[in-house]
Amino acid sequence: MTKKNLFARLTSFLKGNESAAKHNQFTEEEENKIMKIGIISGSVREGNNATAVSKWVMNFAANRTDEGVEYELVHLSDYELPLMGAKVAAEMQEQAGAAIKAWSEKMASFDAYIFITPEYNHALGGALKNALDYLNPEVANKAAAMVGYGSLGGARAHENLRIILAELRVATVRTTINFSLISDFENMSVFQPNEYHAANANGMLDDLLLWSKAFQTIR
Repeated sequence: MTKKNLFARLTSFLKGNESAAKHNQFTEEEENKIMKIGIISGSVREGNNATAVSKWVMNFAANRTDEGVEYELVHLSDYELPLMGAKVAAEMQEQAGAAIKAWSEKMASFDAYIFITPEYNHALGGALKNALDYLNPEVANKAAAMVGYGSLGGARAHENLRIILAELRVATVRTTINFSLISDFENMSVFQPNEYHAANANGMLDDLLLWSKAFQTIR
């Protein structure tokens, strides 16, 4: 073997080690990063049921033993977003712009999402749909889970939401939580969830964390 060939092989070997070291460093950084999960309470109606449901989800998630995971509850009602495409009065434009910016930045800060939504007329609530229309790169290549409530547990709202999130390049896990207004609410207004929902909640969160870790590698 000539000195030239030996030098070439040695250089290639060293570059390979350097590349591997960088990969290992990246992997360790990803493993040590706190995963932020946003729990989005998707109703703005006064006295809505989403508030109680989202608090239940927040408490359930926080009581698990997941390491390196941080949950944050976000109320859509805290963001006075204008109707997408509607004319905004001149005196309200600065306030509307600030609300859109705050919403965009908050959603961009999360690694994954849990959307809590009611079902209206076989679909998700209009306020949540409007809020999602303001997003795209902020949520792309991330994972999401869905929690619904309604006469059929929000199942039809979930299917509607899956289509919307897919267009935003958000992957939704299969397992959902479906609270019935008949059996999980007293007088359709006081939230009293049945214990069997815990199994679905654990399965949903397990899938969400697994998918979220996978998506971190491509963002």
